[in-house]
Amino acid sequence: MNELSKDKIISFTQEVALRHNYNRSEVIGMLQEIQENYHYLPESALNELSKCLKVTPQTIYGIATFYAQFSLDPKGKYIVKICDGTACHVKNSRKIYDAVEKKMKFIPGKRTTVDGLFTLETVSCLGACGIAPVMVINDKVYAQMDPEAAAGVIETLAKQETESAEEQ
Repeated sequence: MNELSKDKIISFTQEVALRHNYNRSEVIGMLQEIQENYHYLPESALNELSKCLKVTPQTIYGIATFYAQFSLDPKGKYIVKICDGTACHVKNSRKIYDAVEKKMKFIPGKRTTVDGLFTLETVSCLGACGIAPVMVINDKVYAQMDPEAAAGVIETLAKQETESAEEQ
């Protein structure tokens, strides 16, 4: 990360802390704002937040790593969640996961693609058992999926992104 972007992250984090009046009890809301802006929690933001709130970095990291909603790793533009709860599992959600995974080229050791477009995750339950198996991409629910349809959704999104980039 270059210095300018680190400086911007620090400045943004300071603004977030100020908006919350440096109130330590609002740390989760602050982390949510930072993650919403960057799609993950940059290390420099966590360190700056600990300074702003006058707590140890371990305190902030402890909160950031305790809650599953937070990520310390960059996430893709599209967060692909495949349900592996009981209803989805018995309807072969693993095959859907495998088909989607084959369409993606990941950063080694990560679940985000090298182009930063997709992050692939499993979730224990999406609360949509009646329409299992389920895949969610950002806020859009894809019901009664099969491996081919799921892979097709990923191909379509990737193609749209390529076309959009070529137009610019």
